[in-house]
Parts: sequence; structure tokens; C-alpha cells
Amino acid sequence: MNVSHRLVIFIALFITCLITANVIAVKIISLGPFFLPAAIFIFPLSYIIGDVLTEVYGYRLARRVIWLGFLCNLVFVFFVWLGQMLPAAPFWEGQEAYQRILGYAPRLLAASFLGYLVGEFANSFILARMKIMTRGRWLWSRTIGSTIVGQGLDTSIFITVAFIGTPSFMPIMILYHWLAKTLIEALATPLTYVIVNSMKKREAIDTYDYDTRFNPFVISN
Repeated sequence: MNVSHRLVIFIALFITCLITANVIAVKIISLGPFFLPAAIFIFPLSYIIGDVLTEVYGYRLARRVIWLGFLCNLVFVFFVWLGQMLPAAPFWEGQEAYQRILGYAPRLLAASFLGYLVGEFANSFILARMKIMTRGRWLWSRTIGSTIVGQGLDTSIFITVAFIGTPSFMPIMILYHWLAKTLIEALATPLTYVIVNSMKKREAIDTYDYDTRFNPFVISN
């Protein structure tokens, strides 16, 4: 497959969403009676882009992009940690703020990475399988259905691993986050239709994963 500039743009947007979500998730926002991380609005965008990649290019390419996003996140976290460990200049007064915003606890990182991998792979797998089952019809059912499962797994794993056993753990948080992310995906369905149809036409490709091995650890197939 030739790599088009459109595909490069989508991969870049996908990775940008992931890294941005990691940074802004530390801020908790208030939406009426609900308290949610600021990343609640950008993280679903990565799922929408993932849906486009799987729908147009297939699970094989989406699998590579998911692992690429994971690798880029690791690089980002490593250099953030390195920046934190390096001695601050005597006149610089931002060390405490740097650590507060970017100083990720190992438990939170593990929860984030695990939730990301399970959620993204589940989302891509379900969308690819449903595309075969529906013979390419009813795109809305695939994007929303895969998001319900993918976001559900991602949110459940992250909140449970990150907060269980601490005073911050509230199971109702899982429901709030899951519903909010799924609602954003559902509202974005018309936009997803426009992007998918445009990409299929411009790229002259519409992949069905009939012979694909869905093992997430098989990169070459």
C-alpha cells in the first residue's frame, strides 16, 4: 500500500490526540453535577480517527497505528520524566508546577497504557468484524457499537487500575466517563460519514478484513 499524505495526516492527528489527552487529563472540569477530566472531549476523537483508519484501510493498518501511538506515548513520557529529573536552574520557579502537571505516577501510567491498548484494539476488532457481517452497510452501527465496547473497556480498566483501593475510586465514575465518550462519538457520526466516504473515494480503497489475523501482537500480517 502506498502511503498517501491523507493517511499521514490521520496518523499524525491520532498520535497528537493521545499525547494531548495525557497532558490535559490532569485537570478535572465541572459540567453541571458531573466532574470529568478535560481530556473527555479530545480522547473520543482518537476513537473516531481509529474508526476511519479501520473502516478505510482495515484492521492491519489500524493495528500498526495503535502500536505506533503506544510507542510515541512511551517516548513522550520518558522525556517528560527526564526533564523532571534534570536539575532546575536556580532562578526557575516552575519545578513544582512541572511535577504537578506532568509528573505521572507509575500506577496512572500503567492504567492509561493498559486501557488504551485494550480499548483501541477492541474498538478496531469489532468494527472490522461488523463490517464483514453487515457487508459494509450501516456504518453508524459499527462506529457506535465498537465505541460502546472499546470505550467501556478503556474507561473501566483505567479507572479501576488507577484508583481502586484509594478514596478517589468511585464506580459511578466509570459510568459517567463511558456515557460521555459514547455520546460524543454518537454525535460525531455525521462527520464520520463525511470523512469515511471522502477518504474511500479519494484513496480508492475500501478494505474488508476477510483474511486478516486479528491477533494484536502480529504486526506483519
